[in-house]
Order: sequence, then C-alpha cells, then structure tokens
Amino acid sequence: MPLRLDIKRRLTARSDRVKSVDLHPTEPWMLASLYNGSVCVWNHETQTLVKTFEVCDLPVRASKFVARKNWVITGADDMQIRVFNYNTLERVHMFEAHSDYIRCIAVHPTQPYILTSSGKLIWDYQNTNHGSNKLLSRTQASFLLVDGSKKNNKTCVQTLEGHAQNVSCVSFHPELPIIITGSEDGTVRIWHSSTYRLESTLNYGMERVWCVCGLRGSNNVALGYDEGSIIIKVGREEPAMSMDTNGKIIWAKHSEIQQANLNAMGDAEIKDGERLPLAVKDMGSCEIYPQTIQHNPNGRFVVVCGDGEYIIYTAMALRNKSFGSAQEFAWAHDSSEYAIRESNSIVKIFKNFKEKKSFKPDFGAEGIYGGFLLGVRSVNGLAFYDWENTDMIRRIEIQPKHIFWSDSGELVCIATEESFFILRYMSEKVAASQENNEGVTEDGIEDAFEVQGEIQEIVKTGLWVGDCFIYTSSVNRLNYYVGGEIVTIAHLDRTMYLLGYIPKDDRLYLGDKELNIVSYSLLVSVLEYQTAVMRRDFGMADKVLPTIPKEQRTRVAHFLEKQGFKQQALAVSTDPEHRFELALQLGELKIAYQLAVEAESEQKWKQLAELAISKCQFGLAQECLHHAQDYGGLLLLATASGNATMVGKLAEGAEKDGKNNVAFMTYFLQGNLDQCLELLIRTNRLPEAAFLARTYLPSQVSRVVKLWRENLAKVNTKAAESLADPTEYENLFPGLKEAFAAEHYLRESCLGTSRPAKEYPLVTLNEDRNILEEAQGYEPKGTFIPAVSKVCLECPTFSFELTVISQNEILQKTLDELEVDLDNMELDDIDTTDVNLDDDFLDD
Repeated sequence: MPLRLDIKRRLTARSDRVKSVDLHPTEPWMLASLYNGSVCVWNHETQTLVKTFEVCDLPVRASKFVARKNWVITGADDMQIRVFNYNTLERVHMFEAHSDYIRCIAVHPTQPYILTSSGKLIWDYQNTNHGSNKLLSRTQASFLLVDGSKKNNKTCVQTLEGHAQNVSCVSFHPELPIIITGSEDGTVRIWHSSTYRLESTLNYGMERVWCVCGLRGSNNVALGYDEGSIIIKVGREEPAMSMDTNGKIIWAKHSEIQQANLNAMGDAEIKDGERLPLAVKDMGSCEIYPQTIQHNPNGRFVVVCGDGEYIIYTAMALRNKSFGSAQEFAWAHDSSEYAIRESNSIVKIFKNFKEKKSFKPDFGAEGIYGGFLLGVRSVNGLAFYDWENTDMIRRIEIQPKHIFWSDSGELVCIATEESFFILRYMSEKVAASQENNEGVTEDGIEDAFEVQGEIQEIVKTGLWVGDCFIYTSSVNRLNYYVGGEIVTIAHLDRTMYLLGYIPKDDRLYLGDKELNIVSYSLLVSVLEYQTAVMRRDFGMADKVLPTIPKEQRTRVAHFLEKQGFKQQALAVSTDPEHRFELALQLGELKIAYQLAVEAESEQKWKQLAELAISKCQFGLAQECLHHAQDYGGLLLLATASGNATMVGKLAEGAEKDGKNNVAFMTYFLQGNLDQCLELLIRTNRLPEAAFLARTYLPSQVSRVVKLWRENLAKVNTKAAESLADPTEYENLFPGLKEAFAAEHYLRESCLGTSRPAKEYPLVTLNEDRNILEEAQGYEPKGTFIPAVSKVCLECPTFSFELTVISQNEILQKTLDELEVDLDNMELDDIDTTDVNLDDDFLDD
C-alpha cells in the first residue's frame, strides 16, 4: 500500500526571491526571508501578510523563529545576526557573526544557543553583557549521508535520481517517513525514506526552489521559490489509532506499536477534556510504516495498513495472522470478513483470512468502505454491494469521504466534503425486491434507502451509539445527531478524533495527533431513551426514563418536542420555562396556571390570559389579566362580555394605579362624563378638560377655563388672558344657553337609566336625533345646578362646534382673510358682506 499522501496547498504568498522559510510552533505563521533584504510573516489560515521586518539592503539568507522569546533571528550577507521582537517589531540584538555570508541558522530547542553557518559557529544569545555575545565553538562544515549501521565506512545508502537540475534543498520530514527535495528545475519531490520510492512530484510554476522546512507535530511543509513561498499539508492528520469495545487502545508511534488499557485506570476520577494518565505498553515494531490502524468489529484482530501492504495482527499479542498487498482495506460488519482494493478495478473479499471472491465493480473502484454493506466509490458516485454474493444493492450519485454504519445496520451516515446524509437501510424491501425482481433498475433497488436528513456540517470522525450518530466537526465541535436534532457535547480546543464509546463508563473517548487521550461524559441512558423514541418503542422509553438523572431530562424533553411528542415532553421536562411553553401549546390550563403562580411573571400571566380567552375561560382570563395588571386587556374583556360591574371596578383600579388612559376610556364608556372631566383636571390636562366640557358638559366650561387660565399664567400671562370664558363672552359662543338646557334635559331624562344590550334595535340612533330640538320647551324640574352624575351608556352624545379664542384673535383672523392693512384703511372701507360677526362685536 503506498503512503497515500494527501497533499493540499494551504498558502501561496507571492514575493521577491525567498532564501529561507520557517514555521512557528504554535501560531499559524510562516517566516520567509527574502533576497531583497526583508523578512515577512504570513498567516496561512487567513492568507494574509501580518508582519514585515526591513533587515538590510543585502539578501537575508537565513531566518528562524524563537517562539519562547517572541523573536525572529536573521542572518544576512552583511555578516550580521539581528534579533527582532515579532510582537513589537523592535530590534533586540545585532552583532557580526562571520566574515562571509550567513547561510544557515539553527536554534537549540531548549538551551539559549543558535548555530550559524558560513563557517560553523555556536553563539550563546543569553550572554549579552556589554553588548557582546559569547562564542562557544567553531567547527568545520561537512555533510555526510551514511548507513547508520556502518558509520565507520561512510557507506552511501542510496542515490535518489529524478531532478533535471541542481538540488537546492533537502529535508527529512520530522514525523513522516519521507524525504523532501527541491531543485532549480522548479519541482519538489517527495521520496519514501525507507524504500526510496518516489511518492509524489509537485510543480507549482514558481520557478526555482530554494528552501524547504517541516515542523514536528505538524503536517505543514513550507517551500521557498524565486517568485514567493508556499505551504502544503502532507499526509493524514488523523493519527493511526484504534480502540476496541472493551477500552483497549492501540496506536502507532512511527513504526512502533503501543497499547493502553482504559480499565487499568481503575476508579481514578476523570474530568471532561483532560488528558488521561494511561500506562503505555510497547507491543513491538511493525514491518511497515503504519498509515492506519483499525480493530475488527469484535476487537479480536487489528489491521495495520501502509507501504502498499496490510498486516492483520491478533489484538492481544500482535501476532501476525495474515498479510498482503492492497491499496485499501475495509472490515465487514461480520468480524470474520474483510475486503481489499487491489487496484482501481479489482476488489477482493476474504472470509476467515481466505479469499472468498474477486470482482470488478461496474463503475471502477477508487475507494472502498466497510460496514453492513460494502461501499465502492468510483469517479461517478458510490455503489453498495452485498458482502455475500457481491450483488449491487444501490448506486448513489455522491462522492463520500467517510461512511459510518450503525451496529444494527439500519442506519448509515454518508459524509461528503460539504455535508453529511443520514439514510435508513430498508432491508425488508431489499429482500422482497431481490426475491421478485421488482423495483430493480440499472442503479440497483430503488427503495433500498430512505433519506432521514441532510446536515450542512463537515464530519471529521464519527461513530454510532444506537440510533445516535456522534461526530467531530470541522470547527472542532463534538456533537451527536438523533432524530433531526443536533446536540453539542463539547467545544474542543484542538482537532480531536473519535475512538469509541464505553457504555458502562457513560463516556466518549477521543485522541489527538500527539496520541493524547481525553474523555467526555455522555449518558448511555439518554442515548437509549432517544433510540427507543426514534424506533417508536415507548414501552422501552418508559423503562429507561427513571434511569436518566433529573438534570438531563430537559434535554430529553427538547428532543421529544422536536419529534412532535409534546405531551411526553411536558411530562419529562424539569425546566419551568420549557414546561410553561409546552403547556400553552397543548392548552393545558391547569398546569400553565400553576407554573404562572410559581413564576409570578407578568408576561406569563398575559400569555395564559390569551389562552384562557381562546378557550372561553373568561373568569380565568380576568384573573390572569389582573395579575398581569393588563388594564387594556381587562377593558377589552369587560366590554366584550358586557360586564358592567367589571367595567366599574376597572375604572377605579386603573385610576388608582395611574393607568389614566384606560381609566378615562372606562369612565367614558360608562357615560360617566363628570368623572372623565375630573380625571383630566386632576392630571393637569386642562386644555383637553376645557374642550371636553364645551362638548359634553357646557355647565363646567367656566370652571375649567378659570383653572386653565391660572395654570397657563404661570408660563405665559398674555396667552392666559387671551382665553375667553363663554359666560363672559356669550356673543362669541352662540347657542350656549341652548347647550345648557340640553345638558339639563339629558341629565334628568337619562339619570339612573340602564338598558340591556338586547334592546339596542329599539334605541334611536344618534344621527337620527337632534338633542337641541328635543330640549326645546323643556321645563326643568328645578334650578339647574351642575352636579357629578352618571349619564347612561344608551344616551346619545351631543356636541357643539366651538373654538375658544380671544376677540383680538377673531378680529385679526377676519382681517387676515380680507387682506386689510389696519394702518392705511378705515373701518368703513372694509367689505363685511361675507363676514358673519355679531353687531355687538362690530360696535366694540
């Protein structure tokens, strides 16, 4: 099996000729020193230039990060070593190191030393007293490529041929078994460091290659060219690591296989996200360089793949059970069965380590996937085959990255580059179609799968627990998906890879590329309950529910709600807010009322009142609106239900609580105009009170105008004096006496009367009555003394048009209409034909 190096370009940075590159150990930065004398720092995540150092006018052939000091160290053709702080851009140190061009710098990983090359010198950068640096040693430059077992002979191990021009840079990758070479022919070549086979050739068209840099613990490789620099990602980020169902973990550290057992931790306390203190056991060296490690379903065997080969070992003792050549390997759901992809056209199936069948998929074989069915990817899509007889079950036009089957074989997740799909495998329909040959097309059985959902997230790793799909996403979240709902278990601080789930521990286990193991709690009872609900097995769900802790039940209730089981969600939820919302949706008035009483929330009372009204529970609605102090709602309820007593109490309560608008409206609807007037006066709304009195209570106009004058005089005396009292200027208010009589007539004729709503058809409409005519000839029973009395709702209102303004304002308005210039015109010259003014006024 070839190394299958996945190589992707992560950054292309155009610049002047690049002479050296370096990668920061923690930040997403690449350092590039240029022939033009400057040094640049690029962010390969944001694709931006973040810092630039102007070093000198000569080429800078070497530069390195010193992350623990926040430094960049540079060496240039002026023989000077310069040290810059990359946060402040300040130059910290500068000294002459050589008598020739400085071509290379190496930084000691822990000690304060740097190694520079022109001749070879080692400097102590901590010893900076009096502006000098301490020279530790001077050696002669040399380069050897020797066989480690024959050092004395200096034997040439291998000559790697392939470049067309000079080789300008060479690097052993610090993690992968590869050698990276760059040449003036413009290509970068990647060689296997054990077999010396050429794995890949890269040509990005940026002219000559001058430098290459890899970083331990990273898949990133930086390359420097004539026309700029590039960062590529080489190889799989996912570590070669696998865990069986009992908690035994096997991983590869380079070619060494190691094992750790979760059960060996005993009762040690485990905290979410913290590295587990596992005892590691060396199991031996593998004959090939492991790219992947994977247990079979029952955990008895483990397969190691790499270098174009696979080896199946016993998981306990790492004894070789079987091996062979293959491009890919996949276990079946049956632990004794597996498949290999021998080439792009041939797939072989083995059972009990013996070849069972070889076949050529109709559409080719670019990749294979194990599980309940054998998945074969082609350039045109994905095809599923039966393991037993290799019959094609269904072909789907999709390009998967990963395929994950549930243990039952009923559900499958197909993850692509952009999203993932959850499908249900309809095994009964497949069996029926295979038997009667119905519903079978050239793409297989049409009803073989039923789409359950598509989620726009990228799956990095995943596994099934029951009907719950647990996965890590591209944004480093640990989630699980069940029944259309996505639940976030944790936000990860780095890329982690799922290993497995141990039900007895109620914990998920994950590993990172540094082979650290962490764990997160996930209750098996919650997953079992959700699985039972998805299968509509509510009997099982009821049995599981008591085992779920109370603090987890609200999460379960939200899941039930999303599945449409709101009544069950209400019974399960422990969150009062959630239960109240569910009670409203279900129309459960008693439960909602009890929750509202406990919450004492104005908003809840209003929501419950709306529900009570919709259920015609007006008594409950009234109580809820009182609790909510919703006087507007109470007014609407009282008037709509014709409850006069409630309207009367509402007016008093609204005024007492300062709800003046509602109080005014309530008095008005009751016909209690005197109370309306007094409310306006008490709230200092005197202009409105004056107009209300002139319209409905003319006997009160004089009193209100007097109050208005007094109040207005505090602000504007002249404006106060311009207010005319109708009793003082009757000529300005025609019909005032008739209005008094009409008011008296209505008070006496309507006092104390109240008629039911059913008599509305017998009442003469307001527009059909003329109160002034009705009041003509009316003889009051006594002297009219305005008193606060109640006018019944059934009585029509009466209104007289009136504008209260002063005589001067009336005259000025009239003259303005006639366009008269008082300074140049005599009064006799004014044409008053169209002006309706009282004779008394003209005499004035």
